Amino acid sequence: MTARIIAVTNQKGGVGKTTTTVNLATALAASKRRVLVIDADPQGNASTGFGLDPDDRQHDLYQLMSGAITIDAAIHPTLVKGLMVIPSTGDLSAIEIELSDYEDREYRLKAIIDEVIEDYDYVFIDCPPSLGLLTVNALSAADAALVPLQCEYYALEGLSQLMKTIEAVRNGLNPDLVLQGVVLTMYDRRNRLSDLVANDVRQHLGQLVYTTIIPRNVRVSEAPSYGKPVLLYDLDCPGSKAYIALAGEVIKQEGQAA
Repeated sequence: MTARIIAVTNQKGGVGKTTTTVNLATALAASKRRVLVIDADPQGNASTGFGLDPDDRQHDLYQLMSGAITIDAAIHPTLVKGLMVIPSTGDLSAIEIELSDYEDREYRLKAIIDEVIEDYDYVFIDCPPSLGLLTVNALSAADAALVPLQCEYYALEGLSQLMKTIEAVRNGLNPDLVLQGVVLTMYDRRNRLSDLVANDVRQHLGQLVYTTIIPRNVRVSEAPSYGKPVLLYDLDCPGSKAYIALAGEVIKQEGQAA
């Protein structure tokens, strides 16, 4: 059985994309799934979220995509049993220029993942908050896109643009790409706007929106500064419980698709 490849993407920053990647991947690993996280954002926040110090990232995604190292050298263990990560650094910003003349530049990441696709149950790609070659590589390699969506006023506007991007990739590069689902993040039950946005998104997308909503939670925000997913930092906090529930929904999706 080969891995399910999921690109976690939103062209808008600050929506909980990396937080969702790190903690959903951790929750799935805790459910005995073999998980690989690829940090495709030059900011390297997913790498930090798993406790990888910048000085320990000599072998990273930039070197892998540029052909300087093999995938075995790029894969790093994490604090989470069963979860590995390919980290990134600011050097990754240069890859778009370096690959611009390559004929297969949109499929560089897919070729890399194909080498290890049978070693994992899930591969998560944490995309940068922009539509560039890295995001196109992620969507070209993925089976599905998972979209974190912040419960705020402009949420649907950004989602509309992202849906157009997914459709363009499906038409031109990856006809098998589907929308895995939309997860509502940063929900504040004290804020009426959060409810309005959540209802609006569900009205537009129906079953594509996960039942689980990720709340605003200070423990989720604190965890990266300790180099830990929130499930390791505080298992009992509302954020951890939400990501465990979301992992259950993702697993259920796979069962229904089988």
